[in-house]
Amino acid sequence: MTPPAAVTPPPDATTPDTTTPGAGVPVISRALPWLLTIGGAIGLAAAGALLVEKIRVLENPGHVPACSINPVLSCGTVMDTPQAAAFGIPNPVIGVACFAIVATVGTALLAGGAFRRWFWLGLQAGTVFGAGFVHWLIYQSLYRIGALCPYCMAVWAVTVPVFWYVTLHNLRAGHIRVPAGLRRPLDALARNHTVALTVWALAVIVAIAHAFRANWGSLL
Repeated sequence: MTPPAAVTPPPDATTPDTTTPGAGVPVISRALPWLLTIGGAIGLAAAGALLVEKIRVLENPGHVPACSINPVLSCGTVMDTPQAAAFGIPNPVIGVACFAIVATVGTALLAGGAFRRWFWLGLQAGTVFGAGFVHWLIYQSLYRIGALCPYCMAVWAVTVPVFWYVTLHNLRAGHIRVPAGLRRPLDALARNHTVALTVWALAVIVAIAHAFRANWGSLL
């Protein structure tokens, strides 16, 4: 008599999958559609407002942008620099195009849409570019231009979280494949996903406070 074949028990749904970093943190992928939709909308609104102010300045060189509040918070000062058109066109034009895509992707995900791996890798490349560009602009604003644009700062505040959570989602879904030796530290980052953003935000705040330390007294 042939003995019955061994039955493999189904995997325990409560046991996290260790093959991809962040597999045990489902909130990352659940929150992503909302983050892309809301973050994209905020970035689009900020970039759109800045583009409107840029057009008004071009029409009337004497126009003072609404976001020019004092010598430190001054969109007008930032607009009148080469860095404000880093690729030959006003930066807000790039922002309007990119954040419209981000918001559209988020809305599609909320509606139940699904995308192939190549799409997620393309979105990853776009967010890497955005995060790199934003950090270059932060450096230029603090240490070269010497002024802050409130609308630009809104863009900073949404671009980095979008990059961070798209990256974590791609790691969690296996779209980005990593060597086995990196899975444990990346998994630790995924499990403490808000800590990384908090550290980044504090670092930017400290950098702003340091760069403009000579100006705060005159603004109070």
